[in-house]
Amino acid sequence: MAGRAGRALILVENLSVPLDRRVWQESTALRQAGWEVHVICPKGTKQDTEAEIVIDGVHIHRYPLRAATGGPLGFVQEYGSALWHTFRIARRLGPFHVVHGCNPPDLFFLVALAMRWRGTRFVFDQHDLVPELYLSRFGRGRDLLYRGVLLAERLTYRTADVVIATNESYRRIAQTRGGKRPQDVFTVRSAPVVERFHQVPPDASARRGKPHLLCYLGVMGPQDGVDYALRSLARLRDEHGRTDWHAVFVGGGDTFDAMVALSRELGLGDCVEFTGRIPDEDLMRYLSTADVCLSPDPLNPLNDVSTMNKVMEYMAMSRPIVSFELREARVSAGEAALYAPANDESEFAKLIARLLDDPEERRRMGEIGRERVAGPLSWEHSRTALLAAYEAAMRRR
Repeated sequence: MAGRAGRALILVENLSVPLDRRVWQESTALRQAGWEVHVICPKGTKQDTEAEIVIDGVHIHRYPLRAATGGPLGFVQEYGSALWHTFRIARRLGPFHVVHGCNPPDLFFLVALAMRWRGTRFVFDQHDLVPELYLSRFGRGRDLLYRGVLLAERLTYRTADVVIATNESYRRIAQTRGGKRPQDVFTVRSAPVVERFHQVPPDASARRGKPHLLCYLGVMGPQDGVDYALRSLARLRDEHGRTDWHAVFVGGGDTFDAMVALSRELGLGDCVEFTGRIPDEDLMRYLSTADVCLSPDPLNPLNDVSTMNKVMEYMAMSRPIVSFELREARVSAGEAALYAPANDESEFAKLIARLLDDPEERRRMGEIGRERVAGPLSWEHSRTALLAAYEAAMRRR
């Protein structure tokens, strides 16, 4: 592979780098394999704010971007601005052997097409199924914008020399809906950096005087189920009489303020804490103290077939999980989680109560999860698949 290494341009829009852990793992893996790696991404708000920086040999180029507000038209404006900045920076950086586009949006094929006359290959890294994301987030049905989203995905598949899928469900869709040959689709699972997620001494103060700590880690968007988690916690209190817990919700997103308001409406203001995004040292402290971790993503067209990063990170920290019954959640967590029927908040609460009462089961589930992310779901397997995808792309004519 090292003999074929060249210049790679990675494009990502929905997070800055290295905050986007998957993109950062891919970038450093390629750099270690001999590639000259450039990343174009938006600036962060509190971190990743430099316009130009080199970290561990990876060249990062960032642009200012205002996050979408409102409905789908806000995302059209956001994606249009991101695409303009991406073209502007890519033109300045010169030719590349590979353009590696991470969605959403499904628009980076346009950058690859502009370079194709120079022999540039296009690797499509499908982080999300954007048509399913549209249906799950906006509830507008299969309207004109949905058909536009499908068209963008179809053109992305058609342009791609190879596709990188995050799990086997996405891989099947790339072959069926995308029409890609099996040998051109590679499964590169998102995996936590085990060295980053490490146990630290539990911090009793994080429990705020209660015997147990519950933890949620992740994005807070309309499809992420934080509202389901909060209503489940209200049922844990009301239906099971449990007030022996404190819950911390770590992360941010465009429903953050609404979720804080919902917690107060449910009377949870004194037992639920929202931290926003926090440094790794604080995250390790909360996760090392947590008795049960929450994965409340509801069943919808996107979540059922998506791998949730938080599930992998909970397992890396040896934490037991309560999840709704989702196809890929079970593939990832296996026996490291308990599964409530889809979107059943009462059963979700019941499973939390069950784990709070069974420390031995919590310990057993945590050990299973840690073994999974250190073994069959580890990044080393994904790294091998990533380099194989690049090699396949470079063989294409």
